[in-house]
Amino acid sequence: MTRQMSRLVEKAYAKINLALYITDRLPNGYHTLETIFLPIAWHDTLTFEPAETLTLSCNKPELPTGEENLCMKAARVLQKMMSVQKGCHIHLHKEVPHGAGLGGGSSDAAATLRALNQLWDLELPAQKLKEIAITLGADVPYFLASPKAMRGQGIGEKLEPLDNQFPFAVLVVFPKVLVPTAWAYQSLKLEFPKPAHDTKRLFQTLCERKLTNNFQHFANDFEPSVIAAYPEIGMIKKKMKELGAAHTMMSGSGSAVFGVFERNEDAEKAALQFAGQFPLSVTPREFYNQLNPV
Repeated sequence: MTRQMSRLVEKAYAKINLALYITDRLPNGYHTLETIFLPIAWHDTLTFEPAETLTLSCNKPELPTGEENLCMKAARVLQKMMSVQKGCHIHLHKEVPHGAGLGGGSSDAAATLRALNQLWDLELPAQKLKEIAITLGADVPYFLASPKAMRGQGIGEKLEPLDNQFPFAVLVVFPKVLVPTAWAYQSLKLEFPKPAHDTKRLFQTLCERKLTNNFQHFANDFEPSVIAAYPEIGMIKKKMKELGAAHTMMSGSGSAVFGVFERNEDAEKAALQFAGQFPLSVTPREFYNQLNPV
């Protein structure tokens, strides 16, 4: 976050799910999961400026900027909970594709909570912000902290930082198809409860050994049904593999696809094959070096 004369600027980083297992369905309809959240360099930028009322603007005219927007919802929760009389103008410069399974909207909401907590001098502790975040969405608590690899459990709110340095570059490609999250959950063909994988151990082994065959136990339970309905996702996965990706998978409930590469230059070369056709982003190894310096 940067601050200049009460003007705050926040980068809202996206994520991929390096592994995603759906473990149970709760009586309230929610599902529990076991996942690894991994940040990527793709990010939105939010600017917060003091104002008399609360407003939101966006560089993408197709995105709603009213009360249905997660940023506005986050701001309204803080306003009502803390009886805030101040306003704020929020400008969202959107770069992360909407509805891609990359958590862009959740990251924007988390950035709003962080920024307004400071701009409005609320001094709410991290735990209180987390309690607010979970009411906005299962992914929002993850994005409250600085970008970091984390193990997620429960409905996504149980978080454990993973300190191992991720030794690969990541290419993310968005097929420009929107997969409805509710439909993706309804289409799961799993028997619950399902045994949980030890994703923490999988991640530690992967990072310590730096061997690409260690990806064999990483999977996304949404993939079979989603790819059956949206074959273009499977086609991108196949092409990434042909271009040298050590591992490729769909993120979240879709539709973005990521590929993991041993070298930055391999990820960049693969990106050239998709450039101009699909929105994409490359996260170099240095990005993870900065998050967890050795």
